[in-house]
Amino acid sequence: MTTYRPSHFINRELSWLDFNARVLDEALDPKTPLLERVKFLAIFSSNLDEFFEVRVAGIKQQIESEIVERSIDGLTATETFQAINRKVRQLVEKQCACWRDQLKPALARQGITFLEMEELSPAQLEFVEDYYRAEVRPVLTPLAIDPAHPFPQLLNKSLNLIVRLEMALSGQPVKHLAVVQVPRVLPRLLRLPNAGNGHGKAMQYVFLSRIIGHYLSDIFPGTNILGYWHFRVTRNSELYIDEEEIANLLKAVENELHNRRRGDAVRLEVELDCPMDIRDTLLKTFRLTEDDLFVIDGLLNPTRLMAIYEGDHSPELRDPPFVAPVALALRDQQDMFAVISERDILLHHPYESFESVVSLLQQAAQDPEVLAIKQTLYRTGGDPRIVGALMDAVKNGKHVTAVVELRARFDEANNIQWARQLEEAGVHVVYGLVGYKIHAKICLIVRREAHGLRRYVHLSTGNYNPSTARIYTDLGFMTSRPEFAEDATNLFNLLTGICQFQSLSKFIVAPFELQDSILKFIQREIDHARKGMPARIIAKMNSLVDPRLIQAMYEASQAGVKIDLIVRGICCLRPGVKGLSTNITVRSIVDRFLEHHRILYFENACQPEVFISSADWMPRNLFRRIEVAFPIEDGNLRERIITEILERCLSDNVKARLLQHDGKWRRAPLAKTDKPRRSQSEFMHLAIEDEKLLVTKSKRTTKYPRMKLASKPAQLGAKRKS
Repeated sequence: MTTYRPSHFINRELSWLDFNARVLDEALDPKTPLLERVKFLAIFSSNLDEFFEVRVAGIKQQIESEIVERSIDGLTATETFQAINRKVRQLVEKQCACWRDQLKPALARQGITFLEMEELSPAQLEFVEDYYRAEVRPVLTPLAIDPAHPFPQLLNKSLNLIVRLEMALSGQPVKHLAVVQVPRVLPRLLRLPNAGNGHGKAMQYVFLSRIIGHYLSDIFPGTNILGYWHFRVTRNSELYIDEEEIANLLKAVENELHNRRRGDAVRLEVELDCPMDIRDTLLKTFRLTEDDLFVIDGLLNPTRLMAIYEGDHSPELRDPPFVAPVALALRDQQDMFAVISERDILLHHPYESFESVVSLLQQAAQDPEVLAIKQTLYRTGGDPRIVGALMDAVKNGKHVTAVVELRARFDEANNIQWARQLEEAGVHVVYGLVGYKIHAKICLIVRREAHGLRRYVHLSTGNYNPSTARIYTDLGFMTSRPEFAEDATNLFNLLTGICQFQSLSKFIVAPFELQDSILKFIQREIDHARKGMPARIIAKMNSLVDPRLIQAMYEASQAGVKIDLIVRGICCLRPGVKGLSTNITVRSIVDRFLEHHRILYFENACQPEVFISSADWMPRNLFRRIEVAFPIEDGNLRERIITEILERCLSDNVKARLLQHDGKWRRAPLAKTDKPRRSQSEFMHLAIEDEKLLVTKSKRTTKYPRMKLASKPAQLGAKRKS
């Protein structure tokens, strides 16, 4: 058996930073519409915040506890932290330059400007002062720092001003420090009335923190303001809950959310011109070192620029608008159950409307023949229609069960709110199994029909969240197949009752059997390849970390199995290494929508099998979450996934990046004779193409030619090194 060395793997944290670098590349790309570039800059910043809150915080805890556990690539926690630090500083420098040298000037050329207080016209200054007096000043709290006033407990990721001021004491000038927290309840950007007559296209803004800085003498009357500087602290935001020791998970999560705001500091960001003694004071206060200090030559929190992207600015600065149509199979259909009882339905979001899923639940809530609804809720979002349908169903006398995952990271508060409302409405709310997050996306509807009870199932790679369904790429599946319905029933019994897991007919469930099943599928391809039979694996996922699965794919590559991986984010597998992974390619697509669906394809000697899954190939998904993978048995739908979805992703040469054997990512090559292929654009075009081209539902589902899975690698994208 092959012995694998640390050099055969890529560090998990550094791979994630490479993903965020690809997000930043979209902000740096002049071919991306301007406001979309602003969006990607904001997303990059938000992603990096979460990375420090969770991943860096965990690594620092390992260092402090002197745990000598090495990562998959052989690095200690200290070595990983040092490597992270080097890479993050490079990325932050690029981020600042992107805003300072590219986006801000480009926005100005389009009439979108950000003014300093001294640049305001008299009319604008009067407007700002009125706003300050009416809206800002009443919610500000100046916080002195002296022996009687210790340094205040500042909220995680809050933007703050540290102020140096001077006042007379016994006739002598005495210097003090104070802190003013920029209130989160107010917009970070204030749009100004245009100078002059107020007409024209120009849109001018001033940052709230600059307004506060301008009026510091009003906040600290009788003092001389010597200067102020912005700073921001990021804290450990992981929740620590011992489920074995708690009686009420809901209350425990709620209590931990309050602790999150005051967790240990892991990063300090300060303005470029912040004096050294102020920096030292802040580092000492937060018990951080120089390694944790980031000096920012630009905006401290570009996430707030999302307000510009969401504003009423010119459409020519954005991607063309796209409104997802209803899937052809459900178009003009009044009775969802009648359609699903006849055939399986595959939904490709956001290219096909998520409203079909909402409609299914709403119809189930109103249908007098529906007896029960059971559903998992992971990230619910702010749209009330999903949980509203469940509450309406209770009012209409149906038995409703919601399995709510309270620990969906950074959605905990939302889920607590919905859980309480569901309970008050009479929904039976449960929180799943001790020790496992419920990440599977599944809904079961029980309906009385002429020939007895019939069960309808919806499964998905994404959440029951209409908002994210418009910006995440996911697959949804509706069926009334008895085997699927029985599996769904047994799975809900496992989640809500007391029983031991028993293998199911169609569902493959983590943490009980998913890894072993994938390993068996990979081994089957290895056996076929060794016998000279067609052998091929295509896997699309968000993250690839699990060592056993990576090693299995290395063995498959060495046996001659062709493997194409489409991995949005973390990838610890090193492709294209001679003698190890020559037959493996890895690509990542970063585009308008967040790639989110998980699809598995196994050639199986010309009898292909396709699975859809809620799970990424990470230890947490395989062993610490309830996940479901399931087969697509309808031949037309299976062919649609292979040819319409996977083939397009593998052919993308506009937004795809390819992972090299040295761990670097490069854009997919585009020769002069190649036709540009942008998968997401093709999906949108396919979704809205004229119905004359579609003709009938049957033609749409059978028109796709069989993808030549044994074709030369170059035909599917990057060339492989032999």
